[in-house]
Amino acid sequence: MKRTTGGDLLASQRRIFIAVVVLVVVGGRLLPSDCAGVITDSSSAGGVSENAKQDLKDGLTLYNSDNNIGLRNAWNIIQAEWKCCGVIAYTDWHEALQDKVVPDRCCQEHYQNCGQNSTNMFWNRGCFEKVEEWLDENKHLLGTIGMVILVLQLLGMAFSMTLFHHIHRTGKKYDA
Repeated sequence: MKRTTGGDLLASQRRIFIAVVVLVVVGGRLLPSDCAGVITDSSSAGGVSENAKQDLKDGLTLYNSDNNIGLRNAWNIIQAEWKCCGVIAYTDWHEALQDKVVPDRCCQEHYQNCGQNSTNMFWNRGCFEKVEEWLDENKHLLGTIGMVILVLQLLGMAFSMTLFHHIHRTGKKYDA
């Protein structure tokens, strides 16, 4: 059994964080609309979850497209690291790819083209559940990051207003 060092674990967590962000923002389009729904009505959490699942399932169809290598890499990283497959289950890939195949990272024993053999053992657990667990475990970190971004934006607005008033008060103009 291979020992995991602190550096390996940190690198793995960074890859997972980036993959989750890519999936949520690019694949799920969850950020603007669904977060607003949660803020306005906390009873809609089930609806947000269902919308996110559907958006991620819709995003699976982009897995093999040439211009979405980042989305493909995000799915591969998450499925390999968390030993999961698809959004709800590995059968999500059958619908998305319109064939009885899954990505190779869904195989419990990973090798080239293992996802094309339907007799192979695939991870049964869907990745949506794992992503929810990861977000729940890291909610304090994500909240802290959000607050830091908020403070930076507020400081930027304050400094820009100060600069505007200073320029306006001195009467300096830009000559084109």
